[in-house]
Amino acid sequence: MKKDLKNIIEAFIFVSIDPLSLDKIKDILKEFPDKEIERAAAELTEYYSENKRGITIIQASGGYLFATQNEYDVYIKRLLKHEKKQKLSRESLETLSTIAYHQPTTLAEISAIRGVDASHCLKTLLEKKLIKIVGRKKSPGKPLIYRTTKHFLAYFELNSLEDLPSKEEIEKIIAEKYEEE
Repeated sequence: MKKDLKNIIEAFIFVSIDPLSLDKIKDILKEFPDKEIERAAAELTEYYSENKRGITIIQASGGYLFATQNEYDVYIKRLLKHEKKQKLSRESLETLSTIAYHQPTTLAEISAIRGVDASHCLKTLLEKKLIKIVGRKKSPGKPLIYRTTKHFLAYFELNSLEDLPSKEEIEKIIAEKYEEE
């Protein structure tokens, strides 16, 4: 049972957003004696400290939390800089949803649907690799054709475009939101 207790505490620390205090752990795990919880938390902290892993458990702000080892900070900073998700503006989201639901599509088609010029938003979405150019339309002026990317699916945690909500689902969500207000 002692090993299970360490695993439970480890799971608690992993899912906790804020530092998890020993008092809170004791309050949740009333079926375990306080001394056993204290010992398990200390052993868990020691285990991470001794086993030179990429992560460790530290005590900060009155509780336990996972942290990366200091020696890997330079690499962590690189990763975070690379993966930093910047929020999309409302206009970019509208443009992106237009592309997602009407792809493959052109700038003129997107702008017609939205009622405004979407060229600036397209540039932003291309830079963020949420859309890509897949060719030219065989029509006067041969406009560029846009589609969403695999990164789009990952960004919105979708497995495929079929996971996008249907028009009926969107209308239902909007109707429910207006009813709440």
